[in-house]
This record gives sequence, C-alpha cells and structure tokens, in this order.
Amino acid sequence: MTQAEKIDGLLENKKGIIQTSEVVAAGISRPYFREYIEKKQLQKVGHGIYMTADAWADPMYLLQAQFKQAVFSHETALFLHDLTDREPLKYSVTVKSGYNTEKIKEIGAKAYSIKKELYEVGLMNLETPFGFTVAAYDMERTICDILRNRNTVEIQVFQDALKQYTANKKKNLHRLSQYAKLFRVENILRPYLEVLL
Repeated sequence: MTQAEKIDGLLENKKGIIQTSEVVAAGISRPYFREYIEKKQLQKVGHGIYMTADAWADPMYLLQAQFKQAVFSHETALFLHDLTDREPLKYSVTVKSGYNTEKIKEIGAKAYSIKKELYEVGLMNLETPFGFTVAAYDMERTICDILRNRNTVEIQVFQDALKQYTANKKKNLHRLSQYAKLFRVENILRPYLEVLL
C-alpha cells in the first residue's frame, strides 16, 4: 500500500476530515503529507486539521480536534443525549482547571473549568448528528453540571431535561445519586426527583 493510499484510507475512515497527528501516527512523513494536501487540494479547517471538498464540516468534531481537552458538557451534552430538543446556539465544553480557555471562547463556545480530579467523572464517547465520535459527559454527570450552573441555564431547559432523563430507559439513578454527592448538588436534586419519580 502506497503512502497516498494510506492517507486515502484514513480520510475514508474519518469521513473526509484528517489531522496531521493521525497521518504521522500512520508512519507518513509531514513533507509527504504537505504534498498530498496540495495535490488533493485539501482545505485547512484548523491547526493541523484538513478536509476534502465533499466532507461535511462537523463543528463539534472540529472544535474537539482543535481543543483536545475540551469535553462536551452542559446544554451541548443534553443535546447529544437527546435530553433536549434545542440545538445549542453556543457549544458548552468543560476543561481541567488551569487550561487556558481564551481561544475556546474566541470561537464562540462556552468554557467551564473543573478540578482535575473531577474532570474524568462520567467521561464517555458520543456520536454527533454528523456521525463523528466526540468526548462528552454521561447523562448523570450532565444533570449535575446543569444543577451546579443553574444560574446560567434556563429553568425550562433543566426541567425538560430532567423529565426526559427520568423517562429514559438508560438512566442510572444510583450513579446520579453518587454524582450528586460528589458535585454537592444532592439537596437541590432531591426535590426535583421526588416530583418526577
């Protein structure tokens, strides 16, 4: 298999969007990849991120490709879990405390910071509407995140999400209870659950 065929295969597997790091990890040199980019007229869509002319530019995937530590959270995670009908106007992401969020905010996303020891709680992969895989928080962590930041989220969005969650077959109330203790929102969550369950 030639280097060009390897890159073609990567592009096919990645739905037409590729990162320089993926090409290098496949054993292809940067100079060769630069030639390939010019020859195939790949479009640069971010630092080290390229796509073919016929690829769909998935904004969620592209955001996470640029900011690898950004995990989709809050209203964006609600949307990815089908716990809200509202597509977010601004994507919400969470990063570890100390991570510089200026560039994330510059592209129009909301950035939340969390202590390093809580960053991976509930971390999972989800599929975007375009079919790309991104890192996001599970439903239970998302409910707790929304409660912790309830002053920045419309109450109607939260109430609808909680109704959807309690009706969801995949809900895990034990995990939700554990997370609520961990994130110190159990006293706020309890009255909502007593009404819905």
